[in-house]
Amino acid sequence: MKKGDAEKIINLFKIAIWTGVLVYSACSLIHSFREKEKVRLILSDSAKSELSLSLLKKIKSCCKAALEEEGITEKAEVSLTTVTNGEIKELNAEYRGKNYVTDVLSFPMSEEDEFDVDPETGRVILGDIVISAERAREQAREYGHSFEREMCFLSTHSMFHLLGYDNEISAEE
Repeated sequence: MKKGDAEKIINLFKIAIWTGVLVYSACSLIHSFREKEKVRLILSDSAKSELSLSLLKKIKSCCKAALEEEGITEKAEVSLTTVTNGEIKELNAEYRGKNYVTDVLSFPMSEEDEFDVDPETGRVILGDIVISAERAREQAREYGHSFEREMCFLSTHSMFHLLGYDNEISAEE
């Protein structure tokens, strides 16, 4: 070992330790921030790749507003998946017996207003939102507004389904 090599090695160890401390601190901050979130969106790979971070923040805000509107104070968890028209048609046929393309499907996890709670996070598990991004784009063009606005509308609409509202029953009432 040459003179000065030991000092270089010690400095590299110091850098490695500080890097580890910084990474750990950043992870702790992210974890702490996530724990304070009112709504946690669990995103499918398709949603992650198809939707911008800006749009995801807006969707999350809409989900939070739906919870607040219903007076729900618990922290919640919702999964969000985007699919094609063909995929949502298949899901609509399989789960609702309706063989046509729809814009959004909601799969609530509650039974008679009783929600499961994730034992690790303490969050109420509301269910799954599945949106045809393809149909949302079509509807945005039809209605003359943005794709972002349509996605936020569909997410909010679906949130109310996850919370127990039903289009068919509500129409009768």
